[in-house]
Amino acid sequence: MKRTLFALLIALVALSGLCASGAGESDEDTSLSDVLEKGTFVLGLDDSFPPMGYRDENGEIVGFDIDTAREVCARLGVELVCQPIDWNAKEQELATGNIDCIWNGFTVTPEREEMMTFSAPYVRNAQVVVVNGSSPVQTLADLAGGNVGVQAGSSAQAAIEDTEGFAESLDGIVEFRENLTALMDLEIGGVDAVVMDLLVANDNIQRSGKDFRILDETLADEEYAIGFRKGDVALRDAVDNALLEMAEDGTLARIATKWFGADITIIGK
Repeated sequence: MKRTLFALLIALVALSGLCASGAGESDEDTSLSDVLEKGTFVLGLDDSFPPMGYRDENGEIVGFDIDTAREVCARLGVELVCQPIDWNAKEQELATGNIDCIWNGFTVTPEREEMMTFSAPYVRNAQVVVVNGSSPVQTLADLAGGNVGVQAGSSAQAAIEDTEGFAESLDGIVEFRENLTALMDLEIGGVDAVVMDLLVANDNIQRSGKDFRILDETLADEEYAIGFRKGDVALRDAVDNALLEMAEDGTLARIATKWFGADITIIGK
């Protein structure tokens, strides 16, 4: 019953937007009505970012963000379409309309807030340093003169630059297309450390069983949210309302427990 009422409310909002647009308001925000009219919600992601969004052994895109987005779409009455993108070109993919949102462990930063409209944050995260278990490195200072790997275009890259004196202390920063590739290079000694999201690092270590270790010292505390095109407030609000409803009825907690072993979400709390 709740889903039916929610879908009805969304439809009424969309209808009012369409009517206003037809009345000559060319600057009307039609982001929600556009999605409802086409019947699909296109989610842009890096499909190698477990546990948020990645391909399983069968090649299917799965993850916490995927399960969450699928439930949101069910409540909006549209179909979820997962669209893998080049993470280094994510802003362009969003701006040109190839995707409706960026939803894949996407960190809120001041620079991104200038270019996009963000949802309410739903999970806390941090940027951390991963090293081999046998590495003598215990602190950021121990990495002076070393090489650090990072995913190109990620918030980890910004965290390195924003941590006072850290980037300058390094011999080099090596960019990789994916975090998993960076960790493979770490394993064979190509880099001395990898800077990446805490949630992703923990998942990789547990899932792979490889001898990696996370330093206690972090670079930045962050929050994950969903990025929409600048000004797509109606669509953002509809997704936020669905997420809040999911938090209130326990659905979000169940999805989080499935992927993280506990409810680590923060929306509605």
